[in-house]
Amino acid sequence: MTQRTKVSRRRFLGTVAPAAGALALPIVVPCSVLGAEGTVAPSNRVTIGMIGVGRQVLAYNLPFFVSQPDVEVVALCDVDRWRLDVTEERSASFYGEKKNRPRKIPKCPKCVDFREVLARKDVDAVMISTPDHWHVPMAVAAVKAGKDVCCEKPLTRSIAEGRLLSDLVTKHRRVFRTDSEFRSLPNFHRAVELVRNGRIGRLQTIRTGVPRGPASSPEYVAMPVPEELNYDLWLGPAARKPYTENRVHERQGYQRPGWMNIRDYCDGTITNWTTHLNDIAQWGNNTDRTGPFEVEGRGTYPPAGSLWNVLIEFEFTCRYANGVKLICKSDGAYTRFEGTEGWIQANFGGKQPLVAEPKSILDSKIGPDGIHFPLKHEKRDFLDAVKSRGPTLADAEVGHRTTSLGHLGQIAIQLGRRLKWDPDKERFPDDEEANKMLSLPPGRAPWTL
Repeated sequence: MTQRTKVSRRRFLGTVAPAAGALALPIVVPCSVLGAEGTVAPSNRVTIGMIGVGRQVLAYNLPFFVSQPDVEVVALCDVDRWRLDVTEERSASFYGEKKNRPRKIPKCPKCVDFREVLARKDVDAVMISTPDHWHVPMAVAAVKAGKDVCCEKPLTRSIAEGRLLSDLVTKHRRVFRTDSEFRSLPNFHRAVELVRNGRIGRLQTIRTGVPRGPASSPEYVAMPVPEELNYDLWLGPAARKPYTENRVHERQGYQRPGWMNIRDYCDGTITNWTTHLNDIAQWGNNTDRTGPFEVEGRGTYPPAGSLWNVLIEFEFTCRYANGVKLICKSDGAYTRFEGTEGWIQANFGGKQPLVAEPKSILDSKIGPDGIHFPLKHEKRDFLDAVKSRGPTLADAEVGHRTTSLGHLGQIAIQLGRRLKWDPDKERFPDDEEANKMLSLPPGRAPWTL
């Protein structure tokens, strides 16, 4: 997919042609160059730069990309050099085990500053797997650099930056995938197709459940910054705060990181988990490119001054112009659709991935003229779109609108009142107090959007 790969290949084929008067010898071209014997030609491969190489990358993102014959991971980036070294060795091991790879890669180029990845001409696309506060600044920079982007959910830290990102992706005509796997899980996919094809009658209410936030917060303990961590670059657009391990991530380990519980970097489960289940809700409601007209909610935060300060538990309700009501609360992990002729619920985990009443709903056949959605791995969806230049199943607009539900719920909880919302203008009509909460406080230069 890269211009550099194509040019080097053309130059190679040109330089082996015999000069005038020279002895003509047969040209031997490796099969991997032409894409034979199960390999993929370089011109048809997508080259990926991994930005952020924490536990999500090591467990899920990197294993998938290196397993694909039409993908080449060509750069690793993280502000933690220990994680870079671990991931580099894992990457080399993965590639060394693949029989049909074009070459064995002993080491993958690595860097601490993500701008080095974006400056490389041999990178087609980036996988952004960083703490949430870096998602939009990095995605914006990648789009401006001409890269396609796959970015972990939750996509944004505010509604304003989500609108900025989505518009920029459209303007620069980049391929974008909001990286959530739930549209690729068969039970959630099946539930949406059944709902969209009217198998529960007219949709009335959607209920989504997500896990609770942390019930307690660790005490702050002053610590020196580890020598392998570029803490200033880790903070980036966030406010300067003193280092402590529970603010960032486990040193030389991959346990659940503390930053996921601190509002300087993440909003907790109200965006982290709801972007999975509410994405399915909006998809089933056919509202994943718009939003509700009203929201209200309640929730409980830790005591003031706690290091971990995201919502412990919450419940918020959104109402849509089509009459559907969405109720989202800290309660398991599921999406439930209730209609005039029955209900269906998709669960994450447990022994019953899909349940319905009446049970006959689950046996319903959807004919060729019905509404169908492709079922594929979320990263395969991204790669296919990079190659075809077509849309993904969850682009920047979808990711922005899904994450916005969590932001709207949190704003309603913080203000303690019902709010009117204009999903077209993305403003609270005649409510300047609420509108001030649509943007985050300005970050430190040069990361301010």
